[in-house]
Amino acid sequence: MSPRYPNSPLRYFVVYKPYGMLSQFTNEGTEHATLADLGPFPPDVYAVGRLDSDSEGLLILTNDNRLNKKLLDPTFGHHRTYLAQVEGSLTPEAVEQLQHSIIINVNGKKHKTLPAKARICEQPLWITERIPPIRYRKSVPDSWLELSLTEGKNRQVRKMTAAVGFPTLRLIRIAIGKLTLEGMHPCQVVELTQIDLEQRLFAH
Repeated sequence: MSPRYPNSPLRYFVVYKPYGMLSQFTNEGTEHATLADLGPFPPDVYAVGRLDSDSEGLLILTNDNRLNKKLLDPTFGHHRTYLAQVEGSLTPEAVEQLQHSIIINVNGKKHKTLPAKARICEQPLWITERIPPIRYRKSVPDSWLELSLTEGKNRQVRKMTAAVGFPTLRLIRIAIGKLTLEGMHPCQVVELTQIDLEQRLFAH
């Protein structure tokens, strides 16, 4: 986490992180693209939370430590909503399992997930094809799942869908609180005011 620079004005950016990009500004010797490739940002801005390089979707970049704490502190219980394209035809039984607590492995320890919101859905029209595309298997169908969590363990969504028998092929975070990705495209950056961002995040 980058420290606030003295007297630096608070800035708020909403980013649609594409597949293959790191949720940071340095590539640490890898060939991955980074947030720095999306354009110039103030030097004290950093991502609130993260998405793995093989995941896509909504990131908030800011130098506001107060907002960072509010969004990441599990006591506040803010929903993070994901679209997962999974291998196989999802069943109501699997969705019900996801809605209740299941056991996943986190850092070598068993973790009982908190209750989640889950439903089978269609691919939204505004979700474009991934670049590069996922690897399809003609003999195996795929399904789309919308999953909303109030916790964010490492690779949690992928571990949850695998635990109920439906491995994740593609993962997109589409919302944090009430702030959604709809209307944006991969690599797009939108700067918002503090008031506008917080109204979108925490609107009732």
